[in-house]
Amino acid sequence: MSNTHILYGRGDATFQAVGKEAGVRRLVDTFYDIMQQEEAYRTIWDWHPDDIQLSRDKLFTFLCGWMGGPARYAELYAPINIPAAHAHLSVGVKERDMWLDCMYTAMQQLDLPKELTAYLYTQFFRPAEMIRKTSQQRSSTT
Repeated sequence: MSNTHILYGRGDATFQAVGKEAGVRRLVDTFYDIMQQEEAYRTIWDWHPDDIQLSRDKLFTFLCGWMGGPARYAELYAPINIPAAHAHLSVGVKERDMWLDCMYTAMQQLDLPKELTAYLYTQFFRPAEMIRKTSQQRSSTT
């Protein structure tokens, strides 16, 4: 089946295309492994606690529901407000782009279909930019 006919973002199509829970877990683990290992991502890696497992679990649980799979984040952690969850960080264009680049690299390492990678990158940009804008607004009022 050609990936160009999949309507990502509809129902659980994205979740299925990524590989369900196992695929989302691979994406999250690859993402954090790259972030930890590559000096280019040191700034955003340093935002995380020494025990990274909770961060991995939260991103995994969030992405499962965000991609149309099981929505368990709120029952495990609390309802999420993405900008508020990142309010303690100072996120500019540089940091936003680091996060996006790291996620893009993870998708490429996993050899996700190009159409899926392009779709996810576009979708990831939205919350990343929302976090950046909220951070910028906060810093301009303080």
